[in-house]
Amino acid sequence: MLVRLGVFILWLIHWLPFRLIVAIGKGVGMLLFLLAAERRRVGEINLKLCFPDMSDQARKKLMRDHFKMFGRGIIERSILWWSSAERIRGLIRVEGVEHFEAIKDKSAILLTPHFIGMDAGGQWVAQHADTVCMYANQKNLYLTDLLLRKRARFRKQYLYSRQQGLRPILKGMRAGMPFIYPPDQDQGVKDGVFIPFFGVPAATMTSVSRIAQMADAKVVPSVTRILPDGEGYVLTFYPAWENYPSGDAVADARRMNEFIEQRILEMPEQYFWLHKRFKTRPEGEERFY
Repeated sequence: MLVRLGVFILWLIHWLPFRLIVAIGKGVGMLLFLLAAERRRVGEINLKLCFPDMSDQARKKLMRDHFKMFGRGIIERSILWWSSAERIRGLIRVEGVEHFEAIKDKSAILLTPHFIGMDAGGQWVAQHADTVCMYANQKNLYLTDLLLRKRARFRKQYLYSRQQGLRPILKGMRAGMPFIYPPDQDQGVKDGVFIPFFGVPAATMTSVSRIAQMADAKVVPSVTRILPDGEGYVLTFYPAWENYPSGDAVADARRMNEFIEQRILEMPEQYFWLHKRFKTRPEGEERFY
């Protein structure tokens, strides 16, 4: 019942002017900063690991700024889920669109790291191309169904659960649909290796290079930046990676982490710090969380 009430409130919010929606999102973010102690602790640990030379005061400010962005990401979904395609496009400025145009009807991976604005960028892509992507089931079945329906609002978007494996993803890619892939969270080392992330060994998937090889796919990174109050978003497509995959899965994974680090340094408050990025540890190493 509470989930459905929250969704109803979110639906009501989408009718409001964008600047007011932004203000509500920041307010929700600050409320979560005060109430979500466990997630705040995870974020603080992550920031201390990644930015050990930053002062405690600066890290605390960065964490507050991150929660404001996190709150915006939640509330601004109201626009992405219920507003018109025209309103959504009007909020997003696109840079490097030629890199997207070069692969939108071909076998490709859109490498999409976990920045707060990623869903806005995803909705722009969904308006311009049929795609395939993976999703994780939510504990609440109603919420899972809602997320799937809203992600597939435009054109033909094929969403497969992680339990379905790679076969349908590869089939879609070979049919000319880009694969929207955010591979930068800790999924263990069954299909990955430990690669430094801001100098800290992090379980990093090698699946990007493996999928690229299997599907003969180009890898085009894309990152969405949330702009200051009321200004919308910037979706940036980067040039397809050359000499990728290289044949060295570890080197390819390192390249991915280094790219994500560079983007984080450009807007550290917008990376998703509330995930336990360093949950999996090398054998014998003490846990961080």
